[in-house]
Amino acid sequence: PLLLDDATPAVLIMVGVNGGGKTTSIGKIASTFTSQGKTVMLAAGDTFRAAANEQLEEWANRAGAVMAPTSNAKSPAAVMFDAIDAALEQDMDVLIADTSGRLHTNLNLMKELEKVRGVFEKKLPGKPKEVLLVVDSTQGQNVVNQARGFAKTAGVTGIVLTKLDGTSKGGVVVSIVDELQIPIKLVGVGEKIQDLLVFDAREYVDALFPN
Repeated sequence: PLLLDDATPAVLIMVGVNGGGKTTSIGKIASTFTSQGKTVMLAAGDTFRAAANEQLEEWANRAGAVMAPTSNAKSPAAVMFDAIDAALEQDMDVLIADTSGRLHTNLNLMKELEKVRGVFEKKLPGKPKEVLLVVDSTQGQNVVNQARGFAKTAGVTGIVLTKLDGTSKGGVVVSIVDELQIPIKLVGVGEKIQDLLVFDAREYVDALFPN
């Protein structure tokens, strides 16, 4: 399960490359929390991708979460700064921060990720407890390289494995857990808002090796 501390807001930062299912995963995680009676705020830190904000807002509406207001939608660090203030002011239980999809090889964008994390560490000492790397289970060996890069820069605490509903079984994830010692926390198994499951290692191994 995800690590949520008692001091609110609990903070989750979501990272990953474009097309991995990050925004969808945020919506599903938000929905899980709101169904438990928690108040959830989403911070639109993906300032690069066109329509990223609208997509996140759509998921916020579906999940019963609220969007964080911001005075500067172009700067990820400013978005996070404003989101923290708003989450504290509105006494939110959980703040989930979206970030721009980036390749782990883009050093400038990885530095920006460090800056985003730094905003949280400065304004909310001891946070974030969770930095979740969203990876597409169909991406093969490239996933390991992504995980290595993000683990170094963002201090990844767990993995969300998406697109496990297809034929891919994501066996490469065994390599990530083995090499980087990062646990798989959640798996996305479909498009519906409830299609996000807590990872069960035994079930996963059974699916990989059915006989």
